[in-house]
Amino acid sequence: MKTYAKILLAASLTFMSLPSFAGKVVTDSLRSSILGISVKCNVYLPDGFGKTGETYPVIYLLHGLTDTYTAWVEKGNMKPVVDELITSGECLPVVIVMPNAGGPNPVDTWNGYFNVPGRNYEDFFFKELIPWAEGKYKAGGSKGRRAIMGLSMGGGGSTVYCQRHPDMFSSCFAMSAWLDQDISGDKPSKAGDRLIPVRKSVHEHSAIRFMEEADEATLEKLRSLAWFIDCGDDDFLLDLNLKFYQLMRDKKVPAQLRVRNGVHNWEYWHYSIRTALPYACRNFTL
Repeated sequence: MKTYAKILLAASLTFMSLPSFAGKVVTDSLRSSILGISVKCNVYLPDGFGKTGETYPVIYLLHGLTDTYTAWVEKGNMKPVVDELITSGECLPVVIVMPNAGGPNPVDTWNGYFNVPGRNYEDFFFKELIPWAEGKYKAGGSKGRRAIMGLSMGGGGSTVYCQRHPDMFSSCFAMSAWLDQDISGDKPSKAGDRLIPVRKSVHEHSAIRFMEEADEATLEKLRSLAWFIDCGDDDFLLDLNLKFYQLMRDKKVPAQLRVRNGVHNWEYWHYSIRTALPYACRNFTL
């Protein structure tokens, strides 16, 4: 047998001999007094959850525009990936919360992670979702035990949440992040078009402008987080992600950047999540 084949066989046998850690995904919901609705979420629970009274670090995993809380499970296939990473030791046993922040038709359904007239989602996230999730699922509880990440709209939401609440998270992993929006030509497609205020909110919460205007006291707070920007070389949001990263460098806020071959799709994010989860775990302080 050739040496390379022997190495592959040995690696496969080693991995197969490891104990398998199979977690589960549960669907839950909480009634929000801020939003006036019940908000669904999927929650990944590691193997053995609830059997020993153990507490866990927590990751908030955010979906993109036109998706829902089911996207990371149904399209992103996150569960077997997390199971594999925990089994291999690349990821800690962790609770992962995937809240709903949208729907498939953004004209008729609210999307977004920021406060807009009639929908204060950011208030809901910090005042209701985090206390509820971490209390019920025995997770998080402090900056060092809490991380956030997401794709596209969720990547932008993760980034801005960490800019505005740097005391809440240990790391941010932004995938193909929607970090700003030109709204100069926006016109509603019909009365009550809900995509228009979402686009406006992205512009008003621009992560780019935040970095341009940040003073030294703000920058020092941002340096307390670990930052990772990940975007495909043919992604239509690449220029924004590169501009954001350059601003981080200019302002001496340490950050990692990866630009891989790819576009704005699930094929790209399937790989991203394999990098994002171990990154969050390496930056927890337990």
